[in-house]
Parts: sequence; C-alpha cells; structure tokens
Amino acid sequence: MSLIRLTKEFTFEMAHALLGYDGSCRFVHGHSYGLSVTVTGKPIDDENNPKLGMVIDFGDLKKIVRGMIVNEFDHALVLNKKTPLSHLKGKDEMFDKLMLVDYQPTSENIVADFAERIVRRLPEGVQLHNIKLRETATSYAEWFANDNL
Repeated sequence: MSLIRLTKEFTFEMAHALLGYDGSCRFVHGHSYGLSVTVTGKPIDDENNPKLGMVIDFGDLKKIVRGMIVNEFDHALVLNKKTPLSHLKGKDEMFDKLMLVDYQPTSENIVADFAERIVRRLPEGVQLHNIKLRETATSYAEWFANDNL
C-alpha cells in the first residue's frame, strides 16, 4: 500500500504584538492567516471500515485543526505572557479573546505550537508531515516533521 500525503487548508484572522521587538511589529496588528496542514499515512485497507481507502477523513482532519487551532486563535489577540497588560484600557470588553502564550508570538513559534497541538490528536497510523502558516501574501513559516526528529 502506498504512503499518501493529504493537505487541508484553513484561514483565520488573528492579531499579535512582539514584546521588545525593535520594529513596528511591537505594536498590536493583525493578519489574515492561511494554514496548510499535511499528513501522511497509508489508506485504510479494511473492507469493513467505512473509511476504506482513506488515510484520514478530511472531515476528521478538519475537526482536529478547527478544534485545536482555528476556533481558539481566530479573532484572538495573542501576546507573550510577559507583556504588561495594565495599559490595555477596556481589556475586559475589547479583548475577550486575549491569549497569553509562553513564547514570542512570531510565525516561527506559532507554527511550532500548532504542530505540537495537531500531533497529539492525530489517529494511529497518521503522521503530521508539515504545516505552512502564511502570515501575509509574501511571508510564511513552515514546520516539517523530518526537520524535527
């Protein structure tokens, strides 16, 4: 049975700011992110399995990624947990979806975080191959399993 790669694409909106950064990204700003998730595996060959011929049902992959990433990060403001928050006036109203993370929220660190989240939820026999996180039309970060063995 052949090893197959499947890719599912997602989009979401997210804001962030880079604590201590020496450029304009230190200010809160947002992006329309594009996320491509590629998994590998062998198609199911059990004729009694309703998923016969599939590596993973695209709908199941969609549930994993939406549940672990898109639903949590869409329209969120993501900040390093060391960011002083006292200056955010009205934070209870305006920032209901404020996410404080243990890292600088760069594309590089975000894509690594996403990889960890997805790997934990994939079914047996399905491996995460790579993730591409597009921050702008001309900029993206990628994570590959082979680079992280």
